[in-house]
Amino acid sequence: MTLPKVLTIAGSDSGGGAGIQADLKTFQELDTYGLSVITAITAQNTVGVQAVHPVSLNGLNDQLESVFTDIKVDAVKTGMLVSADYIQSISTYIRDYNVNKLVIDPVLGSTSGSELTKNEAIDELKNSLWPLATVVTPNLIEAARMLGWASINTVSEMEKAVYQLHEWGAKSILLKGGHLPGGESVDLLYDGHTLTHFPMKRIDQPHTHGTGCTLASAIAAGLAKGNSIHDAVSMAKDFVTCAIREGFSIGEGSGPLNHSAYRHRQ
Repeated sequence: MTLPKVLTIAGSDSGGGAGIQADLKTFQELDTYGLSVITAITAQNTVGVQAVHPVSLNGLNDQLESVFTDIKVDAVKTGMLVSADYIQSISTYIRDYNVNKLVIDPVLGSTSGSELTKNEAIDELKNSLWPLATVVTPNLIEAARMLGWASINTVSEMEKAVYQLHEWGAKSILLKGGHLPGGESVDLLYDGHTLTHFPMKRIDQPHTHGTGCTLASAIAAGLAKGNSIHDAVSMAKDFVTCAIREGFSIGEGSGPLNHSAYRHRQ
């Protein structure tokens, strides 16, 4: 038996709900084989991020070299990338090893509001890694920050944003509308030709830690299995919806998703 192989390049979450830990759980649940390159070790729990300790640049490169020289990776998902130097190295490996299925989750902050990526990394992300992406999955806060806008508060503003974000070279943009006001959340997928709306009634659930990581990882798993971008996004949204509905408390703050909910439903 051979499983599609998906690599996550992201930070480690000591609380287990987001980052590398959420990615690997997602890959496992979707019948793909997960590999990992850790960019940073975070000290975090359900109430917030207390500290971020990046690995050395040599440590990052050693991990990338080890994986890519031995294993044919079917898809890559990136999360917390820390700095411009890290992004340059990752971009080089993505190009040199002909990775053609890349999902970028542009992690600029945590659910609790902690900033996780340095400001100078944003330009490098847009210039070197973004044009290599199959899809980039910003939320409204991340999209506004990258565009230099004060905020994005309506579906009309989302549509303007997704077109502008697409101009930076990624094949597709999935703009997530979870922060929209009101009782409905709408995600927009634009592939350069078609704009697809994915509306969903908002789930009244406080335990949503790791939602963005999980969605991007599920998309990467779908792409690794040969799905189209539209089908991969549709499946990933179904996966995350099930996981949110059965999110649970493990501490004093926002608890994690239940990554096994999708499999149990089937």
